[in-house]
Amino acid sequence: MNTEHHWTTPITAGLLRGALDLERTERGVLPHRLPARARQQIPDGQLAMAESQPSGVRLAFRTRATAVELDVVATKRVYVGAPPRPDGVYELLVDGRLAGRASATEGDTITIDLTSGAAQNRPGPVETLRFTDLPDKEKDVEIWLPHDETTLLAALRTNAPVHTPLPSGRKVWLHHGSSISHGSNATTPTGTWPALAAALGKVELVNMGFGGSALLDPFTARTMRDTPADLISIKIGINLVNTDLMRLRAFGPAVHGFLDTIRDGHPTTPLLVVSPIYCAIHENTPGPSAPDLSAMSEGRLRFVATGDPAQTAAGKLTLTVIRDELARIVQQRAATDPNLHYLHGLDLYGEADHAELPLPDDLHPDPATHQRIGERFAHHAFGEGGAFAAGNH
Repeated sequence: MNTEHHWTTPITAGLLRGALDLERTERGVLPHRLPARARQQIPDGQLAMAESQPSGVRLAFRTRATAVELDVVATKRVYVGAPPRPDGVYELLVDGRLAGRASATEGDTITIDLTSGAAQNRPGPVETLRFTDLPDKEKDVEIWLPHDETTLLAALRTNAPVHTPLPSGRKVWLHHGSSISHGSNATTPTGTWPALAAALGKVELVNMGFGGSALLDPFTARTMRDTPADLISIKIGINLVNTDLMRLRAFGPAVHGFLDTIRDGHPTTPLLVVSPIYCAIHENTPGPSAPDLSAMSEGRLRFVATGDPAQTAAGKLTLTVIRDELARIVQQRAATDPNLHYLHGLDLYGEADHAELPLPDDLHPDPATHQRIGERFAHHAFGEGGAFAAGNH
C-alpha cells in the first residue's frame, strides 16, 4: 500500500457479518455459514462446499481510510464439460452505497465432474484486492465477499485505523433456502435475491441458503434454533425434488420436526415458510435432476428431470405436491402459532414470469430474476400486512 502509514487489522469474528463461525488456518481465516459442530455432521461434499461459500457474508468496519487492501485465497470451481465460471465479485460499500468492485483471478481450484461427483483440488496463490479513492471522512465500510466462491481471508490493510461499526439498530433476518437463496446465477453478492430483499427491508441478513442442500437436515434446524434472529424464513422444496431425497410420507413429519426445532429457540419470532418458485421441469415431474448431456456437449449447462410423473401416486415429490403440503402444514400449525406465516413461491416467480424471464439452465434464475424475486419478497414480507411488517411483531 503506497501510503505513509498503514494499519493491518486482525480479521476477527467481530469484523464479520453473516458468518456463524470463523475457522483459523495456516494461510488465514475462513468464514463458515454453519458452526463446527454442524459441519462435523455434513454427509457430502456439496453441502461442505456450499456452506463455506460466503453468501451474505461481509466485513464491516468504521474508518476514514481512503485505501483498503484485502488479501484473499479464492476457490475457483471448474465443472468438467461446462463453460468456465466467472470470477467471484467483491463489493465495497461506503455508508451503504457501492463504491468499488474487485475480483481475484487466481486461487485454489476444485475441478468437479457433474456426472460422477468426483472432485480434484489444486492449491493456488494469495491475491491482493485494492480499493482506493474512498471518501476522506469517517464512514461505515462493508466488503461483501463473493456469494459463490469460498474465500479465505489472509489480511486486511488500510491507511487509517479501523474501528468496530456503530450499532445499526436493524433487525436480524435469518433465512434458509436452496441454491436460489444462495445466489446461483446472480453476478454480484449484493445482487442475490436475499441481499436485495434485505436492503429493501432495511434488515441485517444472515443467509443460510446452501446450493443443493436445503434438505431439512436436523443440524441446519439446530443451527437456526441457536442463531440470534428477529425474523426467520425458510424456503423449502426444490432440493428435495431434484435430489429425490424423500417421499411424501417422510416429508410432512420432517417439515414439522424442522419447525419444532426452530421454535425451541425462537418460540414467538415471526417465522415465514416459503414454498418453491416456478420451475417447469419439476412442477409435475419428480427428480432426480441431472445435467443435460447433449447441452454439455455444446458447451451449455442445462438440467433435466429424470423422474416419471406417474410416480407421484407412490409418494414421489414434485413442486406442486410440496406447495400443497406446505400450505396444509402451515395452516394447521398457525392455529396455535400466530407468528407462523406462509408465502406461496409462485407469488415470487410464477409461470408468467417464466415466460418472460426463463431460467437459463432450467433450474436457476438470472440476475434480472433475482432482482424481481427480491423486490417481491420485500413487498410480501416487509410490506404492509406482511409477516415481517413492523405491526405484525
